[in-house]
Amino acid sequence: MSEPATDPLPDPSIARAQASGSTGSAGGSSHRRLLALIVKEYAQIRRDPSTFLIAFAMPLLLLFLFGYAISLDPRETRVALVVQDDSAPAARLAQAYVHSPYFDVTPLNAVIPARALMEEGAIHGFVVIPPDFGRSVARGAPRPIQIVTDGTQPNQATFIASYAEGVRLNWMASEMAMRAGEARATGMGPPIDVSQRMWFNPGLQSRYFLVPGAIAIVMTMIGTLLTALVVAREWERGTMEALLATPMRMIEFILSKVLPYFLLGMGSMALCTVIAVTAFGLPFRGSIFALFAIAAAFLLPALGLGLFISAGTRNQFVASQVALLASFLPTFLLSGFIFEIGSMPWPIQALTYAVPARYLIPALQTVFMAGDIWPIILPNILIMLGFGLLFFILCFRATRRSLD
Repeated sequence: MSEPATDPLPDPSIARAQASGSTGSAGGSSHRRLLALIVKEYAQIRRDPSTFLIAFAMPLLLLFLFGYAISLDPRETRVALVVQDDSAPAARLAQAYVHSPYFDVTPLNAVIPARALMEEGAIHGFVVIPPDFGRSVARGAPRPIQIVTDGTQPNQATFIASYAEGVRLNWMASEMAMRAGEARATGMGPPIDVSQRMWFNPGLQSRYFLVPGAIAIVMTMIGTLLTALVVAREWERGTMEALLATPMRMIEFILSKVLPYFLLGMGSMALCTVIAVTAFGLPFRGSIFALFAIAAAFLLPALGLGLFISAGTRNQFVASQVALLASFLPTFLLSGFIFEIGSMPWPIQALTYAVPARYLIPALQTVFMAGDIWPIILPNILIMLGFGLLFFILCFRATRRSLD
């Protein structure tokens, strides 16, 4: 004799949500029902190790990658120095290149060996000090030097040309100062003294803007990629039907999905900030309040976009691909993180205004390197809040209490 069929035991968190909903008002929002949904979401996060890997392991990897492995500062770049003049000014200019921290100099006497080394890839460029350089300096009209770079790597070629020219300009300034000292000794008037100052980043270290950009990438990944999976996961596992059978409201459902990942994003941002300041030596001239205000304002559009993608696709694989295309790539390419927005074509520049990270990165860099400059920070916060309101409106429209 067969036993009677029994219904499977319901999920305890869903049962708690149903029980709390029966005690609360069906027409109003119940704090107990919302708490039960948040507990359920936390239980799902706890059972999924990949969430904690993305929230805490990936930020460490990205920070160390952008802090140590990636650098836009040319240091000890291999170049050759061809000196075709034996005068004292030429020797002083050659020593300026040899002692520059930006170049690893190979001295040569002819151009042909330098060309051969560059064709072999042993060097990335060479500098030629021409004959009669010293006599032209003595006449007050020094001959121009030649700077040849490997154009197969345009960025590196631009760096070499710029820094090689910078070494020459510094040498000219020192020569003028030396001649001015001789002029003062003979009773002539004082020379013009030019003093350069680099504000906020005196050493021009690229990590000072790469690491805040990496924090923006981390917050984008946590805010959009993780939340892009949560609603789709409910549909794939079949638990969405059970949730729709409860008296929950859509605002409670959305809040239960947003709040846990909002806390994860803020915690990851705090961890990244501590590492940036302690391990990488980044200055932090702003306040904790400004930093958390900027992070909270950015997480709203990031979370809203992720939930909108998840509610619209109902498939975790599709949602993850759309999230990468809609959030990670625009943040990496169109936010000013790596590529300067002002150097982009004007149609692409117009497109960057639709990327929320475009307003996050300048605000983060301001807090780290300049301080609480609210005329810069506050407009960016308001724009990010506007994006968040738009995405949550779209999310509410895409999330319905129906199985269609």
